[in-house]
Amino acid sequence: SRRFTAAVAILAASALAVGGLALGPAPAGAQSNPYQRGPAPTATSVTQQRGPYAFAQTTVTGSSALGFNRGTIYYPTDGSQTYGAIAAIPGFVSPESFISWTGPFLASNGFVVMTLEPFSGFDMPASRATQLQKALDYLVSTSSVRGRIDRDRLGAIGHSMGGGGALSAGVANPDLEAVVGLQPWNLFVGYSDLRVPSLQVGVSDDFIAPPGSNAEVFYQQIPAASEKAYLEVGSGTHFLGNVFNAEQARSTLAWFKRY
Repeated sequence: SRRFTAAVAILAASALAVGGLALGPAPAGAQSNPYQRGPAPTATSVTQQRGPYAFAQTTVTGSSALGFNRGTIYYPTDGSQTYGAIAAIPGFVSPESFISWTGPFLASNGFVVMTLEPFSGFDMPASRATQLQKALDYLVSTSSVRGRIDRDRLGAIGHSMGGGGALSAGVANPDLEAVVGLQPWNLFVGYSDLRVPSLQVGVSDDFIAPPGSNAEVFYQQIPAASEKAYLEVGSGTHFLGNVFNAEQARSTLAWFKRY
């Protein structure tokens, strides 16, 4: 069952990355996509660590009042248009650096990204969900790059407990456009109320958050009417979400570009 689900998800993710997202020049008489950012992707471009956009970064110090600890904002230097914004958070006892690959990768592909240092490495997924939402609130209302952000196109991504947090953020805020859980972990929480389009990436040899009791279970809990996908990578352990991996990155980029 898992192999079949994974195979379907891999095909779907590949189709999104290679075909469904190839938003090139519109046919004669058709309206072009107003949300397209950057050139149409190719099978090669979506597996590269850097996309077509030059980007810059700035550090941010948060507070308990702001609802997040501290982080780094990565943003395209082209200020002629607005971009979707994504908040990212790592997992259990993990520093911001463990999710930092998402910043340059997504920013260089046309997103504003804020990677977070949790208040505590022991913060549970519910707390991480709140921190993700507060970071998004800060990005669109107070940050120095707020003028570059389309506040109607927001998303979240996380690894392990942060992945569970990203999914929980989607439940708490149905106005988010997309969430991604990398080897997501959560206990005693169901996602039957998740309506936000969600991608979950499991790893077959993950012994910390085994897909059969985490990512795959969460995927099955999400209603069939909700947009969802499940990708299972063949190897890489639980810590795949801490590094750039072409298969994982391709599907993550495809999901955020699609939604």
